[in-house]
Amino acid sequence: MYLRYSKFQKELNLAGLLISLNLFYLLAYYLTFNNLDTLTNSYYFELLMFFNISLILSVFLIQPHDTTRITSYETVVRRLVNTLGLYLLFIFALIGIRGDDYSRKMVFVSYLLTSAGISMFHLAFFLFLKFYRRIGYNYRRVIIIGYGELAMELRRFFKNHPEHGYKFLGYFDDEFEGQQISGKINDAVNFSIKNHVDEIYCCLPHLENENVLKIVAFGENNFIKVKLIPDYRGFPYKGVEVRLYDYIPVLEVRPQPLDDMYNRLIKRSFDVIFSFLVVTLLLSWLLPIISLLIKLDSKGPVFFRQIRHGKGNQQFICYKFRTMYSDNGEDTKQAIKNDPRVTRIGKILRKTSLDEVPQFFNVLHGEMSVIGPRPHPIQLNAEFSALIEKFMMRHSVKPGITGLAQARGYRGETSSLNDMRNRVKLDRFYAENWSMLFDFRIMLMTLVLIFRGDEKAY
Repeated sequence: MYLRYSKFQKELNLAGLLISLNLFYLLAYYLTFNNLDTLTNSYYFELLMFFNISLILSVFLIQPHDTTRITSYETVVRRLVNTLGLYLLFIFALIGIRGDDYSRKMVFVSYLLTSAGISMFHLAFFLFLKFYRRIGYNYRRVIIIGYGELAMELRRFFKNHPEHGYKFLGYFDDEFEGQQISGKINDAVNFSIKNHVDEIYCCLPHLENENVLKIVAFGENNFIKVKLIPDYRGFPYKGVEVRLYDYIPVLEVRPQPLDDMYNRLIKRSFDVIFSFLVVTLLLSWLLPIISLLIKLDSKGPVFFRQIRHGKGNQQFICYKFRTMYSDNGEDTKQAIKNDPRVTRIGKILRKTSLDEVPQFFNVLHGEMSVIGPRPHPIQLNAEFSALIEKFMMRHSVKPGITGLAQARGYRGETSSLNDMRNRVKLDRFYAENWSMLFDFRIMLMTLVLIFRGDEKAY
C-alpha cells in the first residue's frame, strides 16, 4: 500500500528534468546559431550528451528528488541549488579540457537556460504534488496507536497540513475510552486490514515494548509502514538523528548540513572556483596597487598576519592587508571608531572591506571558506567563550571572509556582551541551516552592505 503512491515519483521527476534540459538546450542552440539543422553534425551534439550525463550524475549524487511528504520547500530548493552547482562543476571540467571546441557564449547561455528549465520543472512538480494532495488525492490513510498529548499534536499536524496528504482514521489505546477512541490496541490489526491503512504511528510514551514489537511485525507482514514516535518535544536541540550501531538505535544530537560529505564537497568546490577567479581576475592587478599604496602611506609590512581559530578550534594564520601603523596594538586590540592607529589608506581599505581580500588565499589553502563565521582573534575567543553559552559551536564549520552576522550588521568592534551574543547566535544559526542558496543570499547581503556603506566599517 505504501509503495503504490510513490513508486514512479523519482523516475517521473528524472524524466521531466532530462526533457526540460534537452528542450532548453535546443532553445539555447537556436538563439546562438539561429538554426537547429547543424546540431547533429557538430560538437554541440556531444555537448548535449555531456549535459545529460552530467545532470544524471548530479541527480544521482545529490538526489534532489529524494523527498518525503513533509520535506520543506527550503530543503527542496537547497538540494536543487546543490545539484545545479555540481552540474556546473562538471561543465567547468569539460571547458577546462576542451574549451576551444565550443563557443563560450553557447555554453554560458545553454547552462543558464537548462538550469532555468530544470528548476521550473522540479519546483513545479513539487508544488503540483502538494496541491494534488491538498485537494484530496494521493493521500495516505493513517492511524495512531497510543492516546495522549503527543498523539493529539500529531493529529492536529495531519489536519493543519492537508498538503502533506494524510487522512487520519482514528486513535487506538488500551487505557483511554471515549468517542474519540476507535478501539483497543488489538483492534488496530483488523481495522488496518479492513480500511487499507498505509501507515501506523506509535506514540511510545503510552505503549509497552511488547505491543510495539507486535505492531512492527504486523506492519512488516502486511506492507504497512510503522513509525515510532518518542516524545522529544522539549529537547533543547534543533536536530536529532537516529543512527543504528548494529541493532542499537543511537540518537545523534544537532546534526548539521555540513556534516554531510556531499554538502562539504559542493561548498568546497564553490570556494575553490570562486577564490581562484578572485585571485586571478582581481588580485592579480589589485594586489600590487594596494601594496604600493600601503608602503607609500606608512612604514611596515604589506600584510597583517594573525593567529586565529578555525574549524574545530584549530589555529591558522589569517591574512589581511595592513591598515594600521606598524607595532601599534593592531594584534591585540579591536579597532574602534576614529581609531588613531588606522592609516589613511587603511581607512579606505576598511570602509570598502578590501583589507579582507587576502583571505581568499586562506580559502584556497582550505583554512577558510568564502562564507562562514568570522574568525576571532585568540584573546577574543578566550574572553567570550567563558561568558556565552554554546560559543564554541561557531567553530563547527570553517570560518568565512564574510558571514551571516556581518551581513546583519554585527561586524567589527563588539562593544558589549550582548553584541557578541547576537553575533554568536547568528553564527550558530548559519551552521545549523547551511545551504548554497543561503550562502548566495549572504554574499548578496554583504555586497549590498558594502555599496550602501556600513557604519561599523572602521
